Amino acid sequence: MLEFLFSQYKDYPIHIIVLENVAILFGLLSVWFAKKDNIWVFPTGIINTAIYVYLLWKWSLLGDMMINFYYVVMSIYGWYHWTRKKDNVVEFPISRMTLSEKKWSLVIFVLTVLFVVAVYTFFDKFTHWTSYVDTLVTGIFFVGMWLMARRKIENWILWIIGDIVSVPMYFAKGYTCTSIEYLFFTIIAIFGYLEWKKTLQQKIV
Repeated sequence: MLEFLFSQYKDYPIHIIVLENVAILFGLLSVWFAKKDNIWVFPTGIINTAIYVYLLWKWSLLGDMMINFYYVVMSIYGWYHWTRKKDNVVEFPISRMTLSEKKWSLVIFVLTVLFVVAVYTFFDKFTHWTSYVDTLVTGIFFVGMWLMARRKIENWILWIIGDIVSVPMYFAKGYTCTSIEYLFFTIIAIFGYLEWKKTLQQKIV
């Protein structure tokens, strides 16, 4: 069983395996802090995504690399957004999407998918079914990260969908550890949604 799951790593350099596992640790921490609505979601997330930008570049996974580079940028934006206060009160608490944000989410998704398709076509990367799935997952995660930075509860729904799809996708690509990471992401994201929903309902009451 272990041979089946981890045989892909037998020819990997040790430093790449170490980096992947460090990134996974910080990724899990980041999602856990997000679940708790804790500002540490962003510094831990930046470490996770910065490492993955390097790893995915080495693995020639351009769509995934762009996702993680975008995460770094949006984490910096989210870090600033979450800490903004007015009269010592958090200016942007957990809330639901507005109609305008729903429209922008659709625009971000479509533009992201079109951009990734253009990049994959230019570099002739549509050679496996995972490349096609990757374009859609990239769009989902781009919107999810934008909504998280804006503290919108719907971000969790997109994370759950994207994480579920990513589990078999990363395994098919040969990155078992990352596939397992996304399985844990899915579980934490479900609890994250429930916890944010509870917080939102308490504010309404």
